[in-house]
Order: sequence, then structure tokens, then C-alpha cells
Amino acid sequence: MRNVTDAGIPSENVRQSFMDALLEAARQDPDIIALTSDATGSAALTNYVAALPDQFVECGIAEQDMVGIAAGLASFSKRPFVCGPAAFLAARSLEQVKVDVAYSNKNVKLIGVSGGISYGALGESHYSVQDFAVMRAIANISVLCPADAMQAKKLAHMLADFDGPVYLRMGRGAVPAFYEETDVFQFGKAHLCREGSDVTIIAVGEQLFPALVAAETLSKEGIEARVLDMFTIKPLDVEAVLRAARETGAIVCTEEHSINGGLGSAVAQVTAESCPVRVKCVALPNEVLLCGSSAEMKAHYGLDAAGIAQAVREVVK
Repeated sequence: MRNVTDAGIPSENVRQSFMDALLEAARQDPDIIALTSDATGSAALTNYVAALPDQFVECGIAEQDMVGIAAGLASFSKRPFVCGPAAFLAARSLEQVKVDVAYSNKNVKLIGVSGGISYGALGESHYSVQDFAVMRAIANISVLCPADAMQAKKLAHMLADFDGPVYLRMGRGAVPAFYEETDVFQFGKAHLCREGSDVTIIAVGEQLFPALVAAETLSKEGIEARVLDMFTIKPLDVEAVLRAARETGAIVCTEEHSINGGLGSAVAQVTAESCPVRVKCVALPNEVLLCGSSAEMKAHYGLDAAGIAQAVREVVK
């Protein structure tokens, strides 16, 4: 992993990296089928469609039908990847996800793009800040969220070989590409990014980079923060959470999601049951959110590096 304080870290588009890796996997496996809901561009599937038109289904703006079609394809040993904006995929087609995919335990991958507050100024109708909570509550579905382009690439190849329903959510824009080809990720296991003994920051998705920056800032103040990348929200790495609770005594979670029902709620439940420590969640409030660019909103709601660092100071004070 690159040093996050390195000014030379490039920015790369996470969804494009994932879809390019999906294309690589689909070239090798004709059973992989990509589906989308009039979102070829939004889902970064342009290259895929041009290369493998016979392994692609355009469903139009009909997310419920799209999920149902994918479940049908999975019934005939196909490996469908349903790709569309997370706000609509996780909400509009919820019944089909619950019944056709999860209850029936179909091998369908649900890929939500432009999740969280990625759409910025388009506002509440296009935000997806309840999806972790919803998908965590549905049996049989695993929930993933990559932090950068390299991790997204590796998770795409991982899911191409993984059997079972999965919901993966990622953002829209380019983000710092700090993971490297040599980094290894294990399904269901948190990735240790930084050692620390005073407090643990558990981050997911695009919140990982500002969490690492915050940890570097705190180190200069004498606060050594362990940083865990919980890219698999479900199944949660309970062992890593409890180890962090025992060894560091306090946890700060950060996620681009409502403060209710996401990563922070999962971590708080685990620690409350087995190792009670103080847990603070840096997330979006349970209210109608303001509009603005993703960066503006994260700064406003304290989801940037400065906000995470301040939350850690309050916990360890």
C-alpha cells in the first residue's frame, strides 16, 4: 500500500476499474452476463458492451425486471452481474432482491454504482445512504464496498468465481489509488492498513483514504490509530473487531452511509455483546441531506480527514 501522504498518488475511477476487470473475467467465462437499466455509461459498461454484446442485457429503466431476469439467468447456471445506480438498485427493486435473489439463494451479483452521496447536487433522490442497512438485514446476501480502483479490480475477479448473492456498492468519481497489485484481500476479513494501540479506526469504501490521512495527522499528536479496511461489511470480521476493542480500547467507524444500520451499527452490536468499549460512528445524519459536491458534503458532515481526526480526539480524550 502506498503512503497516503505521498503527493504523487494518482486518482483512478473505481467503477471503471471494476467493470474493466469484469470484462477480463467475462472473456474467460461465457456464463458471465452483465445487465443494466439504461445505465451503460453510468455503470462504466461501454467497453464491456462493445467487446461482448452477446453477454449483455439492456433492461431499460426497469430495475425490478432487471433483478428478476438476473435471477432467471442464474437458474440456468449463468453468472449475472446486475449493474446500475445504487440508489435505484437497492431501493426500487428491493422486493425482487429479497425474494427472487436472496430467498431463492440465486448466484446474482448486485453492483451498485454511484453510491453514498456520489451524485452530489442531484440530491436526496439520487443518494444511496440506506443500502448497507437494507442489504445487511436480508439473509444470504453478502455486502462489499471497495476503497479504491485496485481493490475494486481484485473484488471483481473474486466475485467472478464466488457463488452466492452479493451486493457491492462503489462511488462515482476518481479517488486516490493507494492500494497496490501486491496487496491481498480475503473475503470476510478486514484488511489491516495501519498498526496502532491507542484507538482503532474502522473504515469502509471511500472513507478509508481520509481515515488513513487522519491517522497520520493524529500520529504527530501522539495518538497512534490502528486502521482497518472493513471492505466486507457482511459477513463482518467479528474477530478483527473484538481484537481491536481489546487491544486499543476504543473504536471510531466511518462510512458514507446513514448513521443508522450500517458499519457503525454492526460494530457497536458486536462490541456491546462481547467487549464493551466506546464506539463512535462518523457517518451521515438521519435527516434530509443538503446538496453539493461530494467533497463539500463530506466536509460539511465531518466525513473528511479533519472530521475523522476530531472524532478520534473526542473518543480518546
